Amino acid sequence: MSDDVRNLVLGLAASAISAALGWFVRTYAWRRKLRRKQRFFGLPSGSECLLVVNRDPGSRDWNVAQHDVFALLELAALIKDCRSHADILAHDATQQGFGTRTEFCVGGPVSNQRMAAHLRSMLPGIEVNTDPLPGPDRGAFTIGGETYRMEKGEVEYVLLARIAAGQDAGNDRPVFLASGQRGIANQAAARYLARHHARLSRKYGLNGTFCLLLKIVNSAAYGPDVVELVADITRPASTAPPQAVLEITAD
Repeated sequence: MSDDVRNLVLGLAASAISAALGWFVRTYAWRRKLRRKQRFFGLPSGSECLLVVNRDPGSRDWNVAQHDVFALLELAALIKDCRSHADILAHDATQQGFGTRTEFCVGGPVSNQRMAAHLRSMLPGIEVNTDPLPGPDRGAFTIGGETYRMEKGEVEYVLLARIAAGQDAGNDRPVFLASGQRGIANQAAARYLARHHARLSRKYGLNGTFCLLLKIVNSAAYGPDVVELVADITRPASTAPPQAVLEITAD
């Protein structure tokens, strides 16, 4: 074998080995990223989860508001990426506990009974003004003594939470909440979760609990795309206000 032929064979072999190593590294990194994403969302391959849908408060019939549908589409894409499947259920037809299947619950406590139950039991430090009458405090959030009021089309707030439902990380299926002052805020929260889940998993862990307050800026012009993180409210949201503690003690 001449030197030229030997060099050609060695070059081809080196190229093949480099290509194989590159493929292996890319595949390993992709699979590791997928496993982390599946753990964070509690969605191993082939698993099922719940998408709990609210009702359009402006409709007498059973309808889902347009932006809430968009929020469900954002979440459905996440679920598909995790190689999982979703059951879509109405908020008042979901009579089961949590922790056995990952749950994504969308909508405010006025239009979503299950959201109202989740907020009362898991985030008792959050007070939502559910007064149906028009007024500056309608839909406002009060957290830790601070009130966050909506200015329609200019400023809207939404709660984005991940609640770890169990202690056994191997069997834990979290609950994700997107509770906004308007439907477009729900969509913004779902999009924020889709875009930033990797950063959130690094900050809070793959099995962590958190509750964030997000602000949607000028939705009339920018839709659900311009979102600011106002604060991490995990601690005050998880702590019942003093008056509630006193009432429980008195009972």
